[in-house]
Amino acid sequence: MAVNAAFSERKREITRLQELVYELRVRDAMTSKVITVAPQTTMAEFREVLRANRISGTPVVEGGRMVGIISIEDLIKALAAGELNATVGEKMTPRTVTLYEDDPLIHAVGKFSSLGYGRFPVINRQGDLVGILVQGDIVRALLRRMEIEYHEEEVRRYRASHLFEDILADQVTLHLRYRVVGGDFERAGEASSQLKKTLSRLGINPRIVRRVAIAAYEAEMNIVIYTDGGEIVAEVTPIRIHLEAIDHGPGIPDIQKAMEPGFSTAPEWVREMGFGAGMGLPNIQACADEMVLESTVGVGTTLKVIIYLTSGRRASTDT
Repeated sequence: MAVNAAFSERKREITRLQELVYELRVRDAMTSKVITVAPQTTMAEFREVLRANRISGTPVVEGGRMVGIISIEDLIKALAAGELNATVGEKMTPRTVTLYEDDPLIHAVGKFSSLGYGRFPVINRQGDLVGILVQGDIVRALLRRMEIEYHEEEVRRYRASHLFEDILADQVTLHLRYRVVGGDFERAGEASSQLKKTLSRLGINPRIVRRVAIAAYEAEMNIVIYTDGGEIVAEVTPIRIHLEAIDHGPGIPDIQKAMEPGFSTAPEWVREMGFGAGMGLPNIQACADEMVLESTVGVGTTLKVIIYLTSGRRASTDT
């Protein structure tokens, strides 16, 4: 049962390529410099147009307006019938299906699939011909966008990962501060998620990033569940990440008890939402190289976590 559920979940996952088909417009993929022919063009002349421009079809335009579309398939039929002297106007498809330039690209994908056409003229909302789209244009547009996104991400990663190397100073510390709103379960997890993305872009080892992200998430959830709000502060140096979760909530009466796995004071309605299972602090401790929890009833709580970027590092080496 669990395997089937996991498989179904994977099938529901949306890939970036699928996202792009919805995000991109027809204008992003179409060819805007369109080769056209007139209705009076002979099929023999049309054959030379296809050969010279290495295309397989073109719109037919008269008086600035599109009146049909002619393809290589129409040329083959004319060749077979010995009708190369016939005009394009006689052999074209007059009632053509078109796409609007501002249509989502998914509309074009659907029309290619359902109609089996090799190309679609593209018009603007005024009816003017502005381009032509073939299936290969869609593939090329998706690959271009993926390549652009890849290079942009590589630039971001490069700049971030070289941040400490490019700054000339005896000591460099990057301060990251995130506000956490108490009781806001819709936004719960945003702070730790943003911290995780930032650390990843800094080029920090993914295993370290996961440890920091788990500790930050558990600390964030404790603030959301038990307090009116607080903040998470991360200090990043070339040696370690110092994480602090600070709130001005009710405080913890018994820290030793709170550290026991399964101990929780979360109300029942919070538990029904899947939070407050009593594993927050133990999970944080499991991720931390060093952990200090200070709390005063009626004043608030401060949680300090240190995770070293180099295995085997000890506090004495980084003060």
